[in-house]
Amino acid sequence: MALTPPSNRLWWKEPIHSIELGWVVIAFLWGLFMFFFMIAWHFIGNQNLSSETYKIMPDIYAEKVEAWAEEFQARDADGNLLEEDGVPIVRPPAGGDAYILARLWEFWPIVELKRGESYRFHLSSADWQHGFSLQPTNINISVHPGYEHVITLTPTDSGVFGVICNEFCGIGHHTMTGRIRVVD
Repeated sequence: MALTPPSNRLWWKEPIHSIELGWVVIAFLWGLFMFFFMIAWHFIGNQNLSSETYKIMPDIYAEKVEAWAEEFQARDADGNLLEEDGVPIVRPPAGGDAYILARLWEFWPIVELKRGESYRFHLSSADWQHGFSLQPTNINISVHPGYEHVITLTPTDSGVFGVICNEFCGIGHHTMTGRIRVVD
């Protein structure tokens, strides 16, 4: 209910002024341009990750990651298993698959990759939605339980890259971090 009703109650039958019509046309054309440019930018911008997604039961994915981590866990020169703060360091074969499991409140395990080699990187969650943000790169993925996301990743720089959860996942969200190492 308006404070003061319009003088002409059939306002939609009033003719549109040419300036207003011009702005409507400009807004419509701009909307069309933005719609098609977003689609084109996926292909020409080299910004969005092309990924595959598969349905998987969270407990089956967790078992797959644990078996993979056990098979490829890194060892030192004496044959001792390498860990950091109780989290295994895993070295997948160059060109192979790498797995990370998101769960309250960690990304497990620590993955060590070789610079310049391509890997099929698998991500999923064991419990609820988490965000996978690889710092300082621009890789962001929403990780959902029941879905295995697979991206092709080729590290170009050496160093230790932090993984943080950027989807609020509960009281320990601020501690949910992980690491990916890239070595020469």
